[in-house]
Amino acid sequence: MAYETIIVQIEEGIATITLNRPMVLNALSNQVFNEIAEAASTLSADPSVRVVIITGGEKVFAAGADIGQMAAATAVEVMNSDRPSQRAINIIENMPKPVIAAVAGFALGGGCELTLAADVRIAADNAQFGLPEIKLGILPGAGGTQRLPRLIGVGRAKEMIFTGNFISAEEAWRIGLVNKVVPVDQLFIEAKKMAKRFAALGAVALSMAKSAVNEGLKMDLETGLQYENKCFNLLFATEDQKEGMKAFLEKRPANFQGR
Repeated sequence: MAYETIIVQIEEGIATITLNRPMVLNALSNQVFNEIAEAASTLSADPSVRVVIITGGEKVFAAGADIGQMAAATAVEVMNSDRPSQRAINIIENMPKPVIAAVAGFALGGGCELTLAADVRIAADNAQFGLPEIKLGILPGAGGTQRLPRLIGVGRAKEMIFTGNFISAEEAWRIGLVNKVVPVDQLFIEAKKMAKRFAALGAVALSMAKSAVNEGLKMDLETGLQYENKCFNLLFATEDQKEGMKAFLEKRPANFQGR
């Protein structure tokens, strides 16, 4: 598929989705979300892709949703829409591969919500995160009220949502919103470095581990532990498990094949 609002590149098993609307600070329109959903679905099914990085470039991640598309909408129109934002972000969150968000500049509103669906977030030191929807008379509607509290705790999440204020990269790191903060010129170097570490490991085990965490968070502890145990057991049917343990015993690097 030819994309108009994003760029998709694949190199050495690492796919990069780059938001590409620089003239409007990568504002997230329905078209952008539809293209993200299409790209993420395609990359999920591509066995050559081991890890996905999503970014907006070195200047801005995404400065929120395209308000022009929403300003005149009625409640019925919003309720009956297919909500491309929710669909795209859910697909990103549930990809069977690790997803790294490499964030520079503004990650606001839907942009912030998109980063929350990634497994790991690396921020440039110029990054700013925020959910300013309350200042528009609405609330975060693409998962922000649900994913943010699970990530940073209820109190801090409510403060961000209720005030609509932005926080710096350093503050985002302090409260656990991002995993690492680096200089802008090191952002993609660090993202690629982490992606290569993930890509070198067993793809099936990574997928199962991601599923165990994501699905377990929806369950009570006992049910989650049972689900984890099933994932653990299933991995003993993979070639990667045999190779990984054999390599460990033979004191050599494992050569995982994703099978």
